[in-house]
Amino acid sequence: MPSNVLPPAMETAELIWRDGVPESTKFGDVYFSRDDGLAETRYVFIERNHLPERFHSLGAYGHFVIAETGFGTGLNFLATWSEWLKQRPSEGDHAILHFISVERYPLSRADLRKALESWPELAPMAQELILHYPPLINGTHRLVLAGGRVRLTLYLGDVLDAWDDLEFQADAWFLDGFAPSLNPDMWLETAIGMVRTHSKPGTTLATFTSVGRVRRALAAEGFAMAKVAGFGRKREMLIGKLPVTENAPPQAHSPQSVAIIGAGIAGATLARNLAERGVPVILVDEAPEPGSGASGNAQGALYAKLGVDYNDQTELAATALAFSQRFYQRWETEFWHPTGLLQLASTEQEQDRQRRFLSRNRYPDDVLSQVTAGEASELAGIPIHREALWFPQSGWLQPAMACNTLIDHPAISAMFDFRVASIRRERGQWVLHGPNNQQITAATLIIAAGHRTASIAPRAQGTELRLKPIRGQVTQLRSESTQLPQVVICGTKYLNPPYNGYAITGATFDLHDNTPFPTLESHRENLEQLAQLLPSVNISGPADASELQGRVAFRCTTHDYQPAAGACPAKDEDCANGAYLLTGFGSKGLTWAPLMAEYLADRICGHPPCLNRRLSRRVDAERLYRKPLTDR
Repeated sequence: MPSNVLPPAMETAELIWRDGVPESTKFGDVYFSRDDGLAETRYVFIERNHLPERFHSLGAYGHFVIAETGFGTGLNFLATWSEWLKQRPSEGDHAILHFISVERYPLSRADLRKALESWPELAPMAQELILHYPPLINGTHRLVLAGGRVRLTLYLGDVLDAWDDLEFQADAWFLDGFAPSLNPDMWLETAIGMVRTHSKPGTTLATFTSVGRVRRALAAEGFAMAKVAGFGRKREMLIGKLPVTENAPPQAHSPQSVAIIGAGIAGATLARNLAERGVPVILVDEAPEPGSGASGNAQGALYAKLGVDYNDQTELAATALAFSQRFYQRWETEFWHPTGLLQLASTEQEQDRQRRFLSRNRYPDDVLSQVTAGEASELAGIPIHREALWFPQSGWLQPAMACNTLIDHPAISAMFDFRVASIRRERGQWVLHGPNNQQITAATLIIAAGHRTASIAPRAQGTELRLKPIRGQVTQLRSESTQLPQVVICGTKYLNPPYNGYAITGATFDLHDNTPFPTLESHRENLEQLAQLLPSVNISGPADASELQGRVAFRCTTHDYQPAAGACPAKDEDCANGAYLLTGFGSKGLTWAPLMAEYLADRICGHPPCLNRRLSRRVDAERLYRKPLTDR
């Protein structure tokens, strides 16, 4: 990476265009054939991997995994997506195509659009890919396309890092971009060894090249290799297959039924994710309606505070923010309001932090950019007296409406006013006992109950969960008595744009206060800190804070302030066999929920996970379990 490109930004591909075909100035190679790139892709990768018949014969709830060594213009991916829909045209089909690809020098969105204009027959898919194209920052990006029937995992970085970091077993390989003349023997042997690691009996591969040392290296890893006729003027190419053994493990199937305890944003997002994969879900909550706890505020900001250093924690937050922005797009006319968001540094400490952040990082402008006080004022529509960070793709949601909308799916059955009294494992099923002798039975159990998770989650005797509730009170401001912004503003407090005559500000962070109702003290704290952050708001509402309206909720936070999504530890029979946690989102639940739900649904269904190994370890639920200090 050039010295002038700071992390996490990626160095984009530098192209020259000849007759509508892009060429890499760095490698001196075209991205697709000048004769007919789409026909070449179909011949080399789709037909030589026998994908049409393999796609067609896959079960209704199966999944197929393709791995590719270079994403380029995305042509191979779009051609495969097109073939997938051709072989599986039914909207009611729940099989999923997972396409995993790596790109060290990604195309800009503008170059991607220009490159794909050459293929009008792929236009609908190309438009959807461009709409969801991730910000060009280092790491793993999951794109959910075609209503969830196609999932692209795009790793931006080095191919060896990708294969070392990602978890998957490929059914087929597209070995694209394998240029032996540009790579030393050691690189080639390492890369091919990793291809074998991510393969299983029956995995096939195809590659443009017919170079002998590539064929020999693949054969040494156990692939049965053959040369076949190449496409067009290319005389030969290579194909291969790992022999099938009698003891090959069967493909994992989705669970028969899932019970989710908790109908806040975490439970609702996971329920929707699983339902769209064809998994029947029973959603349980003790409240009379969804989004009654920490997800019940009238407004909530979609926001992440990114770390000064781009470490695993920052990567996870940035990935979650970008994924959530893509996830909520389809509900823009309902509960999602992408107004943009300004992050202000209102204290000397925060100003110093922001300076260090900007000196050590470079994010693409579609993630964030620094703006002057004048630019911030223009964006906000009210005077701003300091520089800020501008997040153009962020905004705010109506959380309770989001929960209601997300669970509106025929595969989701909701049971409210159901307080779980006990959870037992009986004859291979989870049984939830509730009021009036009611019972709910399911093969898989997820606890997404917010601050109640610790009291009801299954765990081995003598252990406790490192979770804590943190009280948060918000205050409602009237539009006619305040000067409100047209974007979300975050700092020591956050302030949303007005909606239906009101805007929400807050929230307090009361670690040792269990008061369940709004207090005058908390209202005053919200208003005083907001006035310091934004003097131009000109709060001229009720002189007596007792006239203000507000709401109290209890966030659920982990000991390390990172989310938890994963299986309960299998150290005790009561904790094993299909019990999971989805919790610890703190005040960033709207940001964490979509990515954590995608990740946990991947795990539950046995699909390639959307998080790499480093980030998977960071959210592992087992870290929350420990014995009390008195027992250690």
